[in-house]
Amino acid sequence: MSRSANEKSNGALLTHGGEDLPSVTVDGYNIELRSSDGFLGDKANKYAFQEKLEAWRKRVRRGGDDPLGKTPTSELSKKQVDALLVGDDKEAAAMVMGAVDDFAEELAAVLAKLLDQKSWKKTERVVVGGGFRERVVGELAIARAMVLLKAKGIKIELTPIVHHPDDAGLIGAAHLIPPWMLKGHKAILAIDIGGTNIRVGIVEMRQKEGTDLSKAKVWKSDIWRHADDKPSRTTATARLITMVERLIAKADKARLSPAPVIGVACPGVIDVDGSIARGGQNLPGGNWESEHFNLPAAIKEAIPQIGEHETFVIMHNDAVVQGLSQVSFMLDVSGWGILTIGTGLGNAHFTNKRERDAD
Repeated sequence: MSRSANEKSNGALLTHGGEDLPSVTVDGYNIELRSSDGFLGDKANKYAFQEKLEAWRKRVRRGGDDPLGKTPTSELSKKQVDALLVGDDKEAAAMVMGAVDDFAEELAAVLAKLLDQKSWKKTERVVVGGGFRERVVGELAIARAMVLLKAKGIKIELTPIVHHPDDAGLIGAAHLIPPWMLKGHKAILAIDIGGTNIRVGIVEMRQKEGTDLSKAKVWKSDIWRHADDKPSRTTATARLITMVERLIAKADKARLSPAPVIGVACPGVIDVDGSIARGGQNLPGGNWESEHFNLPAAIKEAIPQIGEHETFVIMHNDAVVQGLSQVSFMLDVSGWGILTIGTGLGNAHFTNKRERDAD
């Protein structure tokens, strides 16, 4: 590489959590909306849907049998709930649909508040990602929320994210990197850290099929459900690094020539030095917001080189990165946002650049 790894072609420096990205400007992210009884986001995350369903079950039991039986709501799997919605038991389906409607109202309220924020004023479309989006109940809640917003006279298009949410959180990392840094390479490494899982993947860029990265896909990935193990921060970091090292070895064996960059998606507000300013409370085992801990630095120290070049690690908020996976599909609008429904409720807003920085 002829330039410093953290230098753009125009001489500006690449920073963690940056606003000025190759294809978009990040207008804002991780907006924390409050109501009189707490954070609005807590009313529209994946646990909030469980609470809505449980509330319906309690009300129904007052007048007769619960059509969902005796299984606790917390023990109903995603597949089971989705199956109830489309199954033969119409009473069970109607009750689940009641929870979908209640959740959609909360989702619409959150979106209305976001759209009233200064950084979201010129929003033409909102993409919905996160694990809840991949479910039947999630897609219905998204559609219902859009209907509710339209009924209030709010002109907005609400659409599910194109890629599977698990892949989107990895694919978006390719859009953190200036195109010149990707030349001569077929893939990059990406890490997506969430409140329940850590995913590491090799993103195959497939630039010959789409220079805008619209054809990028996850070649191989590894997932660790850290919520089951409850590790310390040190153990979680070590496990993450081991996952990356294994995937580098697989990519080398397949002659994918991964670029010497690692893109990291992480919850919270990311400072320019790669530290987490706030919002890391759902991360595994310890204080990730400590001034004595820096994840990008820890990764680079453990993996100082990829191929023949020095490793460059760049980190941004997880909603931002998941949103970036959608860049190639948002070229017909100017201002757009993403809402990610998972352990928490993430958000980010973007303005497309009319021209990319020169290579």
